[in-house]
Order: sequence, then C-alpha cells, then structure tokens
Amino acid sequence: MKTLVLAEKPSVGREIARVLGCRKQTKSYIEGDNYIISWAMGHLVELADPGAHDPIYKEWNADHLPIIPERMKHKVIGKTSNQFSTIKSLMHRKDVNNLIIATDAGREGELVARWIMRMGGYKGPFQRLWISSQTDKAIKEGFSSLKPGRDFDNLLQAAECRAEADWLIGLNVTRALSCTYDTRLSAGRVQTPTLAMIQSREQQIKNFIPKPYWLLEANFGGFSAAWRGKSGNRIFKETEADALASKLKNAEAEVISLTEKTSTVPPPLAYDLTALQQDANNMLGYSAKQTLNVLQGLYERHKIVTYPRTDSKYLTADIEATIPDRLKALTGTDHAAKARKILEAGFNPGKRLFDDSRVSDHHAIIPTEEPVIADRLSAEEKALWNIIIKRFLAVLSPPYRYLKRTAEIEAAGESFFISSSTSVDEGWRAVEFRAIEDPDQDGSGSGKIDGLSKGDKLRVSGTQLQQKQTVPPPHYTEAGLLASMENPAAFIDDTKLKETIKNGGLGTPATRADIIEKLISSRYIQRSGGRLLLSPAGEEVLDLAPDKLKSPALTAEWELRLSGIAEGREKAAAFSADIRRNTAELVQSVKSGGKEYKPREFSKKACPLCGRMMMPARDKKGNEQYVCRSLSCGYEEEQEEPNGYHKISKQERAVTRKLISQYSDKSSDTFTLADMIKMKNNDKDKKRN
Repeated sequence: MKTLVLAEKPSVGREIARVLGCRKQTKSYIEGDNYIISWAMGHLVELADPGAHDPIYKEWNADHLPIIPERMKHKVIGKTSNQFSTIKSLMHRKDVNNLIIATDAGREGELVARWIMRMGGYKGPFQRLWISSQTDKAIKEGFSSLKPGRDFDNLLQAAECRAEADWLIGLNVTRALSCTYDTRLSAGRVQTPTLAMIQSREQQIKNFIPKPYWLLEANFGGFSAAWRGKSGNRIFKETEADALASKLKNAEAEVISLTEKTSTVPPPLAYDLTALQQDANNMLGYSAKQTLNVLQGLYERHKIVTYPRTDSKYLTADIEATIPDRLKALTGTDHAAKARKILEAGFNPGKRLFDDSRVSDHHAIIPTEEPVIADRLSAEEKALWNIIIKRFLAVLSPPYRYLKRTAEIEAAGESFFISSSTSVDEGWRAVEFRAIEDPDQDGSGSGKIDGLSKGDKLRVSGTQLQQKQTVPPPHYTEAGLLASMENPAAFIDDTKLKETIKNGGLGTPATRADIIEKLISSRYIQRSGGRLLLSPAGEEVLDLAPDKLKSPALTAEWELRLSGIAEGREKAAAFSADIRRNTAELVQSVKSGGKEYKPREFSKKACPLCGRMMMPARDKKGNEQYVCRSLSCGYEEEQEEPNGYHKISKQERAVTRKLISQYSDKSSDTFTLADMIKMKNNDKDKKRN
C-alpha cells in the first residue's frame, strides 16, 4: 500500500519526491514504491460565490442583504480543476491507504489541504508533516516524526473562521456600499481599517501647524553645553530665549556633577516576517510583497533560510544545538570570518533568543544548515539574505558596551548638560551597525570634557540660539504601515483594549503584504517616492464606510480571537456567530447611514451610456480597463493595447449591439456607433429648442 503526500506547490512536491526516492514522474504527481507526491498549486478550493447559495444572490441588490448562509459552500477553482481531479482520483486509488499533509506549516497551508480533502471526499487516516525548512535533513527528520493530523484541527478551524469572516464582511459591506450609493466600492475586514490608518496619518499632516522653538547652548571655553529646563530643552517663545541668552552673558558657572557610566545595549531580536519586511523596505526599498516573494525563493528554491511566514522573533531550545552547523554553512561567504569568530568565542544569548514560550507555529527566520553558494543568488536574493545573516550573527554576538560621561553645569541659576559616549566593546554593532537612540540627542552639547572635574569654576564665553520648528509625522512608508498594522494601539482610544490587542494587530505577518497590494490594485492608495498616499478613490470609500469597520479595534480583536481558536482557547462557533451578527449590523449601518456621496474625479472620460465619469480599473485577468462609476449602468471599456488597437470586451460588444438596435433606422446606409449616438443627441437638442 502507498501513502499520498499532498504538497502546496509543484517545486516543493518535487523536492519531497526526490528526498523520498520517488522517480516515476507525470504532469500532476510523482510516484515511488511507497509514496505518491502531488501538489495543490496554491488553493484548489475556495468559498463559493453567493449565487451558489441562492441564484437570486447573483444580482447585486441591497434588498437581498445581508447574505449570511447558515453553512458556507465551497467550489473547485476552475483554472486548476484538472489538478484537483488528479488529487481526488489519487485519494481514492485502491492502493492508497494514508495521506500526509505537506502543505505550508501554517494556518493557510492547513486550509489548503483540508478543503481539498473535504471536496475530494477523503475519509481515510492522515498525518501532518510540520517542518521549518526545506533542506533534505529537515524533510527526512519531518517524515520520521510525523504528527497526527487531528492535532491541527484547531488550526483548521481558525483558518476557516478567518476565510468565512473575510467573505461575510467583505462581500456584504462591499455590496451594501455599492448598491446604496450606486457606485463601485470595495471594503474588507482588514483592508478598510488599514486604509483608515493611512487617512488618519494624512489628516494629521494636513492639519499640522508647525510651531517654532529655540535651543540654547552656552560656550564654556573648550566645549559647549545645552540648556535644559524643567520641561525639556525647547523654548517656545523667542522673547524668553533672547532673555535667557542675555542673562548668561559672561556669567560665572560651576560643574555641579560629573558622572561616568558604562551602559550596555543588548542585540536586536531575531527577525519575524514583519520586522524583516520593515527593514527590507527601509534599507533596500523592497515592498512587503517583494520581500515575501524573494524570501520564499530563499526558503523553497535555495533552502538557505527557514520558514518565512512566522510571527515569532525567538527560537526553541532544541535549535541551539544546530547553531554551529548553521554558522559553518556560511564558510566561503562574506560572513565567514564573523561566523567563525562567534564559533570560537561561543555564544550565550539566553532567553533573548531561545524561549519556547515565545514560539507558536514557527520560530524566527534564521539560516539553515545548507551550505551557501552566494553566486547562485540573484541580486535581490543576495541583498535580502545579507540582511538576514547580519541579524542572525548580531543576535549571537555580545552586547554593545559604551562609556557615557555626563556633566551638569550651573550658570546664572540655569542648568546646562553635555554628554559624550566612547565605545568600550562594539559587540553586535560590529556585525550589524545601528544607531543607538539617545533621549538627549536634540541638544547635548559638543566638545571634550575629559579633563573636567566636579566643582570646577567656569565662565560663559558666549551663547548660541538655534531656531527650529516642530514637524508633522511623516507619510507612511510600507515599513511604517506594517508597524502600525502589527500594533494599532495608537489608533484605539479604549485603554483596556489598547493593552489587550498588543498581540493582535491587523491581519497576520503572512497576509499584510497582500492587504497593501490589494489596496494599491484597487487604486485606494498609491506608491509615490517610497510613500503610500491615499487616493481620491480611497477617500471616497472611507467617506461612506461604517465607522465601526474603519476602526482597527474591531479587526484587531477578531485577530486575537482567531489566535485563540488556533490555540484551543476560543470556540469557533462563538466567533462565527459573532461575525454573522457583526455582518448584519454593518450592512444595516450602511443602508441607514444617510451619508452624502461625494464622487471624486478619476478621469475625464465620460461613460457613453449614462454620462458619469469613468474610472480606471482592472479586469479579472489584471488588464487595464475603464469602467463606469455607476453600478446600475455597468459599462466597461478596455483600454487600447500598446499597438494602438482597441480591445473590445464582451460587455462592450453587447452594449454596442443594444445601442445599434435601439438607435438604428433600419436603412441600408452604413453608420458607425458614434454617428448613431450623435444623431440621437441632435434629436434631443432639436426637441429642447
């Protein structure tokens, strides 16, 4: 008898087949003496459209809302239905008596496999391959320690609840908004509060009124020190700044304290996906999606990093024994010398790195034991890999140690401070240099104070006033938006909820990149010089969306509950009931909202049917097209191809036939559609006159 192994992608399936010694290849699976390896090609099954629950739901009609099926139906995705049919037939082969789920070891991977098994009618025993890297060693060890499939039922329930919540909220609110205001709008459980955070930041920038302030430094011969009052070092009135400077002319001064303190800064934490995406955006200019795609290649194809979609910055204790081999794998790379130094000196990061309690599904992103041949990496891959390796070496390095000298000087009853830092041991900063935040960096004096002693008498030899002004918060970059999505507490007023959702956030590390890309493809935000800016379309949907959906509080709370379901602390049925109730409330909020629709201008192209402005969009294949803003009109026109030819959509042809039939005088003369519309407009003008 044989075991069917279900992978998520063909490339992973082929690697597993090679390790297991399966050599009989077909287009859809690879077979060996004991195993048959097939793959899902991503999702093969998805939640069915509303029309599958009732044909009346095929029509977008506000009277039909909310659409809340008691049980959600599923469907096989058409474009990959052949692969599904193959897997289904393999499940029911007489010589197959077991199945191993080898999809990505996470919430989405579990959903991919279980829905295929459900739709395929598989009723037999199954197990779970759960690994954090794609090396031969990891695959072999994983198959030698397979886990019972039912151990992951909670993970499945969390994934199903997430999928159903996205379907119910996104579909119902999107239809409610579009039907109520007769315009094409889109909303979602995560995308709408994310969009609202961008709007909030832009409103802060727009409403920001800069305030001038002054910084004062006094010169004491060989050095200068910064003035500091009870509430800080900023002086917000010019008259006060000038009076203070005058007061200090030739004033006597005294060193009233001099301290020396050796401080340590521990290494940064290891990377989870979101932190890596933030640094890749800041350092390399990569989008969150680009980082994930490149990282996936390093994990699957090159096998030199561990599982990408992790939310943990820690390692489990059993990984510690593998660290030497991971360091040795860097031999022959630019990081070999630093890796060897760590091996020779030893490492002991303790619970700052090894902490089982801080790891759920997967540990932090670190290199594997696979030897690295850097020349095989693309420029993108090498740049991202370098960031990962530097962080890995940094977390294994000793703390950064520095000596800080601080002097407080009193002159004319005012206090002045100067501080200087000297490195004692660069530690991890020799591997991954990062600036150390200094709370006194906005004015800490300058010059050397090595020969200074407490009680020294000094004199103010001059003063310097520096005028500055407060600045607004910056526009969001992807790095900044990811940080706010991970911890949206700043956008929540409720103090108790702020504390509760610290481990929640909007979306998951695996989905945040897709949310940003969806907002961009929907033209609700746009990239501009590394910034993410709200578009007119984004303003429009936020004007009309329910306030409750725009707040990150609701979505962050849902994410916490989904994590609770995955960990067995929350009941899926309770979550599902609440989502259905929330869906009904959100739809009712839209229907009875009474908000004013203020359409923004998206183009200067008018719809030939209703006269409303067209808007740029994309069809199901991702091609550019123009569509009428009016949902009831529904006119769609594809843009011209680069060769100058106009691509006519099926809908446009149907509309053309309708117009020809409506406006044709049945004569034998040949008229273009434009001529017919022009004649009809002329007739209207004559009637008006």
